[in-house]
Amino acid sequence: MPANQVSAGEVLQLIRSGRANTRADLLQVTKLSRSTIGQRLDVLNRAGWLKHTTGSSTGGRPSQKIVFDPSHAAVIAVDLETRHARAAVLDLAGTILAEQTGPMLISDGPDDVLDKLAGWFPELITAAGVDAGHICGIGVSVPGPVEWATGRVVQPPIMPGWDQYPVRERLQKAYAEHVGPSMESGPVPVFVDNDANLMALAEHQANHRDCTAFVLVKVSTGIGAGVVVGDQVYRGIDGGAGDIGHIRLHDRPDALCMCGSHGCLAAVASGRAIAGHLSALGIAAASASDVKRLLAEGQPDAIRLAREAGRRAGEVLVTVVSLLNPGVLMIAGELSGAPFMTGVRELLYQRAFPRATANLQVVTSRLGDHAGVIGAAAMVVEILYSAARADSRLAALAP
Repeated sequence: MPANQVSAGEVLQLIRSGRANTRADLLQVTKLSRSTIGQRLDVLNRAGWLKHTTGSSTGGRPSQKIVFDPSHAAVIAVDLETRHARAAVLDLAGTILAEQTGPMLISDGPDDVLDKLAGWFPELITAAGVDAGHICGIGVSVPGPVEWATGRVVQPPIMPGWDQYPVRERLQKAYAEHVGPSMESGPVPVFVDNDANLMALAEHQANHRDCTAFVLVKVSTGIGAGVVVGDQVYRGIDGGAGDIGHIRLHDRPDALCMCGSHGCLAAVASGRAIAGHLSALGIAAASASDVKRLLAEGQPDAIRLAREAGRRAGEVLVTVVSLLNPGVLMIAGELSGAPFMTGVRELLYQRAFPRATANLQVVTSRLGDHAGVIGAAAMVVEILYSAARADSRLAALAP
């Protein structure tokens, strides 16, 4: 692209990425003229997207550093689980300004769940200390496959009533009813993705940016994986990448999965599966949360079953590691404690080709319960401030 066609949105990407944070840097990287750089920066400054600070000096006049201002707007992020939800308001750097959690049965269906969530938003926005007009978008994390282009959940085994439901449009309507108009022209932008994808995005950005192939496996009610390759979430052609919970184990044709098939990994090694085994033993456990509690209490059967579940997951992860050759394999979710991790490591290092694990780190989540909302917010920021979307939004703001 000719230098004079480097847009304000592309200049913003250079600033956000840290590739160019002074006028001199921008001149060198873009080859634009000084006056054109000034024009691009004027557009971004009028939008309120930049801030200017004084940089260090080596003897002459200190250079003025130009950085993205993460406080000029805010994002609402929602993390939906099967039995509870978390919603938060975050700034554009991913700092949580206010949050709320509460019971929320996803089986109640999308109309009820999305309206209840939107009912949380006014108090959250007030608690965050931001003006409602500064909310630029909403990110939603769901425990099911998502068709990325439409934001619709597709055939989700643990989300009855959500298949092909217009989540984006319904939440936009609920937001307008409970909060009012957003800072954007038209309805507030809403983006939806699978929970494991967003957790992987959050964990990668927060702690593993130098890892060019990153895999996160979430083990809770179900089992799913998020894959980040070269700083981008890999979703496959229609959002189905990472759905490892429905890979079938050859020796468990008796295990009925919520998807209707038999022998799926999720039917054997998920929190729901372990809860079922514990219940059969006379131990009160109805969900992955109950299994997590029993593990924390040191319940022997829970520990034994979690370790065996880790081994069964490890059988599938051998293939995942061999195919993707990641630098980091992260286990997250309610079962990500020592027993499950021990089982994964036993099988992985026993069966994987040594070269596939020679430079592999097998770790647990560092963001914990907040990974979902942080990832959902990061998704919104990455989309709204991408070069093309930024240029479109800047054009709408122009006088």
